[in-house]
Amino acid sequence: MAPPPLILFTVGLFGAIVGSFLNVVIFRLPERQSLLLPASHCPQCQTPLSWFENIPLLSYLVLRGRCRHCQATISWQYPLVELLTALLAVAIVLRFQFTFAAAAYFLFAAALLVIIFIDSRLQIIPDPISLPGILLGFLFALVSDSLSWQSSLIGLLAGGGVLYAVALVYLLWRKIDGMGGGDIKLLAMIGAWLGWQSLPFVILVSSASGSLVGVIAMLRQKKGGQSRIPFGPFLSFAALLYTFYGEEILTFYHLYLTGQWP
Repeated sequence: MAPPPLILFTVGLFGAIVGSFLNVVIFRLPERQSLLLPASHCPQCQTPLSWFENIPLLSYLVLRGRCRHCQATISWQYPLVELLTALLAVAIVLRFQFTFAAAAYFLFAAALLVIIFIDSRLQIIPDPISLPGILLGFLFALVSDSLSWQSSLIGLLAGGGVLYAVALVYLLWRKIDGMGGGDIKLLAMIGAWLGWQSLPFVILVSSASGSLVGVIAMLRQKKGGQSRIPFGPFLSFAALLYTFYGEEILTFYHLYLTGQWP
């Protein structure tokens, strides 16, 4: 049974507040800045923001996307991350109810959201996100009712190994790096959280969607094979899909292989 609307609204509000912090992580972590100090401020005029300028989503709308002090444009990323985190929080509660697994998967989803925005902007996946994520995914498997530690361990080893092999073959073939180490660590993290069973789906969906966007980028940039797009967002999006629809995907696997419902 779905929670009452007021409860879901509260969950969404909590998600938006977390999303406000994720914005800090997205902008400061790649620059190796403190996530706590200084307090939130305008990146243009450096003026500290008042509490009413820091209300998730609402402040952006009231200020019409501009700093109250210098009128500089506020990045659309701020409300978008807050909105997406709020929606993820609600979706996770609807899927997993108020359980330990829900809290764990919200942490996993938040990490993926940070990776999507950082990699899209800078084409890097910070180790402070992926490496602790691998460890936390394996620790989650140790106490999870739905994911065994064996599946998690195989997932993190196979996830990292598959992309490492692909990157090595590409390097030997083209003599250039075709995939960064961040993508390898990210797939290892995904395997640790979702188990080895998730890897065929994640690799297939991310590769298909990434290839499609890559072709479009080549046509628009007119750089041919020199066009580069970050792969992390596609891996992360596929992992989010599996997080919510893993059971249905595994059922489809079984139906495809055996022709029978499990």
